[in-house]
Amino acid sequence: MSHGLEEGSSSPVGATPSPSGVNFSVFSRHATGVQLLLFDRIDDARPARTVRLDPSANRTYHYWHVFVPDAGPGQLYGYRVDGPFDPSSGMRFDPAKVLLDPYSRGVMVPVTYCRDAARRPGDNTGTAMKSVVVDVSGYDWEGDAPLRRASSRTIVYEMHVRGFTRHPSCGLSEETRGTFAGLIERIPYLQRLGITAVELLPVFQIRQSTSAPSCVDCRARPSAA
Repeated sequence: MSHGLEEGSSSPVGATPSPSGVNFSVFSRHATGVQLLLFDRIDDARPARTVRLDPSANRTYHYWHVFVPDAGPGQLYGYRVDGPFDPSSGMRFDPAKVLLDPYSRGVMVPVTYCRDAARRPGDNTGTAMKSVVVDVSGYDWEGDAPLRRASSRTIVYEMHVRGFTRHPSCGLSEETRGTFAGLIERIPYLQRLGITAVELLPVFQIRQSTSAPSCVDCRARPSAA
């Protein structure tokens, strides 16, 4: 293990900051090697630091972990993971690719991001999305608080805003169908069903285009001034 690093802990998974550093932990049942990549900038073509995890010191069961003392919130990172490559069995390990942390709480996308580069052979470091270390203790909840209700009495309804309010049978006007305003109008209906909480399927913006750019187009895209 590199100088200054510690073994870290398998729990919790993801990147967990503390006053003395950040604990990184990721699960992989079939990985044979894991590297933690630390970046200074989102569009860096190579990591500022590479931490190669020792299977004997930095692995507990199927969890790979390490504690980096000099890291903190805002740190950009990713993983390279080695393992079997057998697509017929669902194994597609490729140590040339930069992988997001599946447990990360934040992601940054470079201007040069190219999805096509992620599936083609070769290194995609400069065009890959990067995970971000996030300190959740600093989040401003603006006075919000957990429900004063036992979890056994909570009934969660998972929905898509548009799908739940779009059909004419919902009884909403044309102006509010498929909108958040329409969802608010339907709250009494949910209450009559006994629903105590709703979970909305992805509501964030997705960039789409009529024609997918080629990898050459992605690399040629000018950087932001």
